[in-house]
Amino acid sequence: MMGSTRVVARLRAPELVGRGWLNTGGRQVSLADLRGRIVVLDFWTFCCVNCLHVLDELRPLEEKYADSLVLIGVHSPKFEHEADPDALAAAVERYAVHHPVLDDPELATWQAYTARAWPTLVVIDPEGYIVASMSGEGHAHGLSVLVEELIEEHRAKGTLRLGDSPYAAPEPADTALRFPGKAAVLPDGSFLVSDTAHHQVVWLEPDLETERRRFGGASGAGGSSGTGDGPAGLAEPQGVLVLPPATAARVGYDVVVADSVHHQVKGLNLADGAWTLLAGTGHQLRERSGGGPALRQDLSTPWDLAWFIDRVVIAMAGVHQLWALHLATDPAENTVAVLGGTSAEGIRDGAADEAWFAQPSGLAVSEDGARLWVADSETSALRSLDVTDDGFVVETHVGQGLFDFGHRDGAADEALLQHPLGVTVLPDGSVGVSDTYNGAIRRFDPATREVSTLATGLREPSDAVVERDPDGRGRLVVVESASHQLVRIALPDKAQRVEGAAHRTQRPRTEVAPGALLLRVNFTPPTGQKLDYRWGDPTRLMVSATPEGLLREGAGSAEGLTRRLVLDPTAGDGVLHISVQAASCDGDPETGEVPEHAACHLYQQDWGIPLVLVDGAPGELELDLRGV
Repeated sequence: MMGSTRVVARLRAPELVGRGWLNTGGRQVSLADLRGRIVVLDFWTFCCVNCLHVLDELRPLEEKYADSLVLIGVHSPKFEHEADPDALAAAVERYAVHHPVLDDPELATWQAYTARAWPTLVVIDPEGYIVASMSGEGHAHGLSVLVEELIEEHRAKGTLRLGDSPYAAPEPADTALRFPGKAAVLPDGSFLVSDTAHHQVVWLEPDLETERRRFGGASGAGGSSGTGDGPAGLAEPQGVLVLPPATAARVGYDVVVADSVHHQVKGLNLADGAWTLLAGTGHQLRERSGGGPALRQDLSTPWDLAWFIDRVVIAMAGVHQLWALHLATDPAENTVAVLGGTSAEGIRDGAADEAWFAQPSGLAVSEDGARLWVADSETSALRSLDVTDDGFVVETHVGQGLFDFGHRDGAADEALLQHPLGVTVLPDGSVGVSDTYNGAIRRFDPATREVSTLATGLREPSDAVVERDPDGRGRLVVVESASHQLVRIALPDKAQRVEGAAHRTQRPRTEVAPGALLLRVNFTPPTGQKLDYRWGDPTRLMVSATPEGLLREGAGSAEGLTRRLVLDPTAGDGVLHISVQAASCDGDPETGEVPEHAACHLYQQDWGIPLVLVDGAPGELELDLRGV
């Protein structure tokens, strides 16, 4: 889910319709209330990492144009759990959303604005007309340019009305932990937990409540980008990894932490609280690849960490990949490399460098060290990366794809999860899954390939670690994120079997004609920018399909924003996976040429478009990367 603009006739913005509003003090908001203001609608869903990136991108604009621009979040859920109003209210707090949010569980406003992807931005002028539609990330600069133009135009027309946003801050909550993310157990039986919404790492005694110490600070609270106050500044930390003792002695720190919003990985010495920057520049990775010196390499939302093949493996959720970080004695000599994933979003198994992931969020290593288990959240899947004689190989054990989910036990090829964020190797060699949106701990047995349920009734469990109880039996310490606590759960002698319903994301399918289909992506650079042709075509389309047989012709990666596809008439339906990127740079205002040292911007978007083939339907599919 990552970013286009198109010239259209003036279109009156449809009314905002949903179940209710958050962050307005109980007040309903209509477009009539906002007349005279510039309105940006942000269509988002709280599972989506690209949506979280856009929330961060928009914060400076909210502040800069506070008297003329109103940002409205339209929450149109992908998963069943996201339609729960309490879960949405928690997410709005968790991600520091400081603007009104429309709860759109039936996707009524989503469909009225013909949104096709999360995130999508729609700009409405002070007279109530749609003036732009943009998909994906990277639009902050272009939005700022457009807002400036609209302010100038409507101030001259007398149609601009300055004022405050209808935002009303909710009452602040006060708990010891706030939306904790991940945990690790130390040799003395104490625990480290990432206190994500407090932007700290907390060292807890074995009673799971008494605090031994806190590390880090609230640098970046609210999602600001950058390095904050240096290595000690944290913003929404997630994964915590205790290093092997020999490695810790060599490098000089005991723990590695994934600083998700700062897009960095940091080392922590528990004895003196000293921090060391290990990887990342503090800027979000915009390319679809990377590697080399770790401190000069941008990262994208590192979510979890594991020690595997003598490396720190990073679940790089923001680009749907696994990365490996080699720790040198001197951090300046640390290196990173992509371990698996092309950055395409979905399920594809096989050789790791050709595989697809979808927001990998949890990691655990098998007892023999030969397998890395992966909780692949957006495909609701349990997957693995194995070391073989032929290299690294990815395999899916549970999970059907981007839009299929539920709570169903039984044979692994029929079992269903819902957005799992954590994975844990259990004492008997089976695998525990923190099935976050089902509020459950699930179990996968690799020997029988059966899935069962160990515990239910949890509020968004996001991780679990094993500890031995006094009788020598294993039990789990679970990070119950939405309850803001760690809890102990005994491993039962016999697991439950749940026969829950299967679900599919409720987005409407797009009807297209079988056979030839013209795919067109609209992209208009912001005013003052030009497509950068200095090193060839700055645009690229990557197209594939699920099932693969849906697409007879047109698959693959090539330059350009249009592609002729041929769809198999016998396929019936499927999902078209489309990734696009376009680079534009500041052009010379006199010549229109791009100067040698121009500021450039990369726009990217990934779409998964559900299709149904219907005779007589349109033979063209048009998408907006940036349309105005």
